[in-house]
Amino acid sequence: MKQPKRVTIYDIAKKLNLNPSSVSRALNNSANVSTTTKQLILKTAEEMNYKVNSVAASLRTGNNQTIGVIVPHINQNFFANVIAGIEEVTYEMGYNLVICQSHESAAREVQCVNTLTNQHVSCIIISVSADFEDPGHLESIRKQGIPLIQFDRVADELDTMKVLNDNESAAMEAVCHMIKEGYKRIALLEGPQNLNIFRQRKAGYLAALKKYDLPIIPELIVENAWTKELGATATRKLLNLSEPPDAIFASTSDFAALGALEVATEMNIQVPKQLGICGYSNESFTEITNPSITTIDQHSILMGKTIAQLYFSELKSDVSNHKNQIVTLKPELIIRKSTKRH
Repeated sequence: MKQPKRVTIYDIAKKLNLNPSSVSRALNNSANVSTTTKQLILKTAEEMNYKVNSVAASLRTGNNQTIGVIVPHINQNFFANVIAGIEEVTYEMGYNLVICQSHESAAREVQCVNTLTNQHVSCIIISVSADFEDPGHLESIRKQGIPLIQFDRVADELDTMKVLNDNESAAMEAVCHMIKEGYKRIALLEGPQNLNIFRQRKAGYLAALKKYDLPIIPELIVENAWTKELGATATRKLLNLSEPPDAIFASTSDFAALGALEVATEMNIQVPKQLGICGYSNESFTEITNPSITTIDQHSILMGKTIAQLYFSELKSDVSNHKNQIVTLKPELIIRKSTKRH
């Protein structure tokens, strides 16, 4: 089916036998058009279902009230809530959002950046993909004069505005909690170490072991176990060791923790009596599993609001050559039944 042609100011001008510049002035409420002519043009525009081309308008005015957001996945509670927090603030300010997903692909992430820069968005907000390595496409955003805000997963080496979580202290608190509950052989499911958040969470895990003089056991640290399926595979391998762990810290995600819980149930291992499980992110399902899963809430809606507020505060700032702000939020450990022995 052929799509109907979009109505332009030239179509309106042709129908009314007017100059296109007169139509443009009338649609922009210019005082240089008579009231009678303006009313006729507006009436005709409505009848022809004319819609303003916001991209073209932004090129003319240099003001595009659209912000681009790039996330790995929109169907994860954390990213969905961050977007909701951003939108709550941008809506109040009269801005729109364009949301792109990288699906954890660096190549798709580059495509997303190109799409948004071609649309002349006023700002790009990004949490980088799992296989992110080269920050060249992020540098290109800054070279084009577009403000860039990184959140959660960031390129540490780039001097941009950032909104982060204190992942190291949160991870340390979670592992210390498990140690206090009597767990001694705590396994770590870790994510890709090229990403800042997973390096920080591993550092928190190691700091907790050091604090309580517990040994670091390499076979209890499993790389890239960050989906439900990979979490399940890692847990099965861990629980079949000659000396299996008595707790698992799924520092990657609650999905990995869910995979661990399902394997433990399948192997008739009692949680939390025989095995403690802690996740990360406070996905909605963690409250309704049996047992409910201890996790870390990253205050994602607050993070989203903070990101948007950071942009608008920078927009109002008239200070040149100032230092890019880095805002760090404190996550919250939510203790549930999967780690409570006492």
